Amino acid sequence: MTTKMKYEKIIKIVQDKLTCSAHNLDHVFRVYNLCLLLAKYEKDVDLEVLIPASLLHDIARVEESEDKTGKIDHAVLGSVVAENILRKLEYEEEQIKAIKHCIITHRFRTGNEPKTIEAKILFDADKLDVIGASGIARTFMLAGQFGQRLTVNDSLDEYIQANTVQNGRLKDVSKHTPFIEYEVKFKKVPNKLYTEKAKEIGRERLEFMDQYFNRLKAEIKGSK
Repeated sequence: MTTKMKYEKIIKIVQDKLTCSAHNLDHVFRVYNLCLLLAKYEKDVDLEVLIPASLLHDIARVEESEDKTGKIDHAVLGSVVAENILRKLEYEEEQIKAIKHCIITHRFRTGNEPKTIEAKILFDADKLDVIGASGIARTFMLAGQFGQRLTVNDSLDEYIQANTVQNGRLKDVSKHTPFIEYEVKFKKVPNKLYTEKAKEIGRERLEFMDQYFNRLKAEIKGSK
């Protein structure tokens, strides 16, 4: 089986599996394209590891979204699901190991540290897609999908204590809001990135996002 055929099979599996509005094949392809962009600025990147990792990184996202306990981590479960897929596609064991590392470490809230350049690029690419204009669009797609309210939360500490578990994973996504996500995640993204090109892009995207959420907050409060 050629590499191209393997990618086509992976894409079909991902397309059938991912039904979340903001974590669908469109998101996967944006991350894939960002991975290829960032890879151009780094040395010795193994695309045969990076590409399948980018395509499979959210393969268990639906399971996490449907879990009300907050116990399922899609990065951890996704590495297991991906291993089964990759083995059926006859990937070599070392490649499987490297791809699994990329997937299990791509999660912002998981706490597993990316060690390889491929894992760092995937982490950065995935995070870049949650900020900027695309990040705003995805945030409100999720808000609509899970029935989130458009409110400005004042007691952030109380919310975090009540609706998150270890590493900040959510118990009930419907109780989340775009503003909470902006405060607890988006603002921190550029400082969490690994590659210099991603940091450059991240700073620019966050500046745009800051302007948007400040404007939205003012409009909600009736001061604009």
